[in-house]
Formats: sequence, C-alpha cells, structure tokens
Amino acid sequence: MITPMRIFVLIFNAHTENEGIHTVRVGDRNKILMFESEDDALRFALMLEAQDFATPTVEAIDAEEIKEFCDSAGYDWEIVPKNSDLILPPELNVEETDWQIDTDNDDSTFDSEQVPRAAETEFSDSELENIRRKLEGLL
Repeated sequence: MITPMRIFVLIFNAHTENEGIHTVRVGDRNKILMFESEDDALRFALMLEAQDFATPTVEAIDAEEIKEFCDSAGYDWEIVPKNSDLILPPELNVEETDWQIDTDNDDSTFDSEQVPRAAETEFSDSELENIRRKLEGLL
C-alpha cells in the first residue's frame, strides 16, 4: 500500500464557509502550488503578505485530494519540491478573488480594499531581491 503524500497549500479564510485556496494564474488557467515542505509554503505565504495580499494559512492536505479537486474545478497543479529554488509570487495579483467576502456583509473580515490592485503590488527586481534576503534571514 502506498502512503498518501502530504503536501502543503495556502488557504484563505481557513475553516470558514468562505474558504479559498491560493492559485497562480498561468495564461487563462489557475494552478495550485503544492509544497512538499511546510517551510517553503510558509516562505511563499510571507512573500504574499509582503505584497499586501491577504495572509493565507498553510494547511497540510493529501496530494490526491488536491489533484481530485483540481480535476473537478478545471485547475492545474504543480508540486514544488522540498528545498527547490525560491518561488516568487507573481508581481500582479487579481483584483477580485473567488473567495472574497461580499463587502456588504458587516461581519466580513476581508474587503475589496485589502485585495491589492495590480499597480499596488509591483516590485522592482531589487526590492524583490531584498525581500527574498530578509525572508531567508528569518530561517
């Protein structure tokens, strides 16, 4: 019997009715990054936060569950090997997410002001390199 592979993904609004999984847009498709290492997933989450994106939670999930979800949702997936080269989040983030809570709801913890506009999330190469060095320094 093959042991299920545990991977780590980034979840927004974890354990709520409005839970959403982080995807990267590649062309016209969404791709879920499945990290073999929790530390790599945490670093990626910190880089998203540094881009003023909503802070995701790193969750351990069976890789087969994510693959099945991707098949049903029409998403692609990619396994990020442990200790691979540092993956940087895209410079541009979507303006409105599928998991975003309706801003008319007074109980919401996220609103459209917290999801960055594309122009607000652009970093120069030197700024990204500086962020990368700081994050690596945290290890």
